[in-house]
Amino acid sequence: MLPSCARLVARHGPAWRFGLLVLGYLLYLLFGAVVFSSVELPAEDLLRRELRELKRRFVAEHACLSEAQLEGFLARVLRASDAGVSALSNASDTWNWDFASALFFASTVLSTTGYGHAVPLSDGGKAFCIIYSVIGIPFTLLFLTAVVQRIIVYVTRRPVLYFHIRWGFSKQIVAIIHAVILGFVTVSCFFFIPAAVFSVLEEDWNFLESFYFCFISLSTIGLGDYVPGEGYNQKFRELYKLGITCYLLLGLIAMLVVLETFCELHELKKFRKMFYVKKDKEEDQVHIVEHDQLSFSSISDQAASMKDDQKVNEPFVSPQPTLNCDGSINN
Repeated sequence: MLPSCARLVARHGPAWRFGLLVLGYLLYLLFGAVVFSSVELPAEDLLRRELRELKRRFVAEHACLSEAQLEGFLARVLRASDAGVSALSNASDTWNWDFASALFFASTVLSTTGYGHAVPLSDGGKAFCIIYSVIGIPFTLLFLTAVVQRIIVYVTRRPVLYFHIRWGFSKQIVAIIHAVILGFVTVSCFFFIPAAVFSVLEEDWNFLESFYFCFISLSTIGLGDYVPGEGYNQKFRELYKLGITCYLLLGLIAMLVVLETFCELHELKKFRKMFYVKKDKEEDQVHIVEHDQLSFSSISDQAASMKDDQKVNEPFVSPQPTLNCDGSINN
């Protein structure tokens, strides 16, 4: 009875840590809501007042047009804009569903980024998007996992082991330094440099807005307030869209490699285990027995076969001659 109670206490010991984790997450969520509300609410109020004044002036200058007619026209234009279709005359030559744009849209769907700049308009397109996503998103996760698993062997594990074995440095220190350097290189190659490029190619974007787009995209948040290649006078638009698609896929892989590298740090593993439920040893033994490939019988059989193989592979050594009491030699 007492050992069972001790195991129960040991198993549910980290429960208070999990409670602190939940409380901390809720507080962080509330903190974000307070900051966003205090920062963005005045800007929204200013924009609303500007639009009201603009609409009032327009109705006053055009007496033949009622306010209801104007609002009906604007509502239709906004619905079309939400679907990615602009009513502006200089945007009539820009299509959202040519091959390059459709490829860019497919990549945002499979990576769950979802900018919302273009959406399926037909019922057939919406139905296909559901089926395509149900199959494609797990397929994308499998693809990314397989790619990251192979890359991290050459990018993280082998370099860390090389410096640890070759030069005798501490493995934990080498892993931390390597993770920091890898993170710095990734941020430089997939955030700072692309942000500088976007700030040049996109006329209305500054460096901060370009960096903001890179972060929102590679973190798969995808707010959709900034989408490259949507300018009306964009040169080589199809080639530009293809380049952005490649950038998003490569950047997502790089981000996953960096995250996996940091997750393998010993300190982070210990930190994560603080909030996990500890498994009972009896449950682990039952789990092992239930799996044939890890059962005790199979392990013993494998050990016995390994011993037999060692005996077979061992070179034959003739017995050393010994001297008997009578002086004769026993071979």
